[in-house]
Amino acid sequence: MRNTPFWWILICFMVLLDFYVFQAVKVVTAPAGAKARIFIYYGYWILSAGAILLLLILPYLHLGNQAKLTSSTIFAIIAGIFFAKVIAAVFFLVDDLRRGIQWAAGKLFFSNTEGETLQQGEKISRSVFLSWIGMLVGGSLFGTLIYGFGNKYKYHINRLSLAFDNLPGSFKGLKVVQISDIHSGSFADKKAVEKGIEKIMKEKPDLILFTGDLVNNTADEMDNYKDVFSKLSAPMGVYSTLGNHDYADYVKWDKQEEKAANLERLKQVHADLGWRLLMNEHIEFKRGEEAIALIGIENWSAKANFPKYGDLKKAYTGAEAYPFKILMSHDPSHWDAQVRPSFSDIDLTLSGHTHGMQFGVELPGFKWSPVQYVYKQWAGLYEEGKQKLYVNRGFGFIGYPGRVGIMPEITVFELI
Repeated sequence: MRNTPFWWILICFMVLLDFYVFQAVKVVTAPAGAKARIFIYYGYWILSAGAILLLLILPYLHLGNQAKLTSSTIFAIIAGIFFAKVIAAVFFLVDDLRRGIQWAAGKLFFSNTEGETLQQGEKISRSVFLSWIGMLVGGSLFGTLIYGFGNKYKYHINRLSLAFDNLPGSFKGLKVVQISDIHSGSFADKKAVEKGIEKIMKEKPDLILFTGDLVNNTADEMDNYKDVFSKLSAPMGVYSTLGNHDYADYVKWDKQEEKAANLERLKQVHADLGWRLLMNEHIEFKRGEEAIALIGIENWSAKANFPKYGDLKKAYTGAEAYPFKILMSHDPSHWDAQVRPSFSDIDLTLSGHTHGMQFGVELPGFKWSPVQYVYKQWAGLYEEGKQKLYVNRGFGFIGYPGRVGIMPEITVFELI
């Protein structure tokens, strides 16, 4: 990406943005003393130039997994500063448009002297006000992102009772834990992760289901966490599927054989953990004379940028006769695109993938995240007719090393 035209357009935009925001900095610091203004100006440009310089050199640094968290944190801070400036610049632009309209009105409808008087009568107070508002809003966004660094291991348990008329009686009360999107390559605090696993085990689930993205890129990211996640166990077992990151599609491989070997190592990691990885297949759970089916497919996305490795038709074949079916499919866009229209007897689909963008607002009766403009189903429970979809918010994190409003999730279902 660093050699693409987009990359250099972004850098140029950041430089222009810095010059634009600096004009507002000069406005709001005008009442300050000369020495204070010089200190602020130099500080602004040192931080701005440092951010751009770090952005330029970060892609060239080849870092280990632990150092990558530092790199991600630095990148997140740079991105936070950038978006804070963009938000602030919106307010500055409103002010510039206002002043442009005022200037034009003065030229068109008043004499030159009257027009200048009109502009000068409002220009200073309104410009300072909107500049301060822009600074405060942008600064609040940046402060929120910094605060979110401390939330990445604050695992939240969501408990839901899901009612199904066709659930066999012997499975009523079944307790299922879902986790998703572990992204072990992002972890840097093993004890904090262990506390999340302890929370899961305290729930004493009958069944544990993991819906993909065990790693960020390569199988070796799990080396230091096998002993942690191997502690997950349940009477009916632990079952898993693959997510888009598990295929190492975001790594540049010299040979396709190396990429294929990495995937085989990752499959072995699931086995080493004691997890049963479902690769476009289904299995049966029996209690007495009654049975239900669990279907697991590889990643399948309706979005153009994500792969379709999954084969639901293959996984479903043979499961028709079961009265109740659970599907594990990593990407929630699969539900509307294929599950609901073509497999209407799949009762419960469990997905992850979106992380709720790790940024948003969740209040009783209200939730919002920018990711909802890309994914119709992005966090929590969705229902259409007799079918249900649950989108887990993710156990881990990737990219932004934090969480704002959308906490890392452990989901506990009781089927009734």
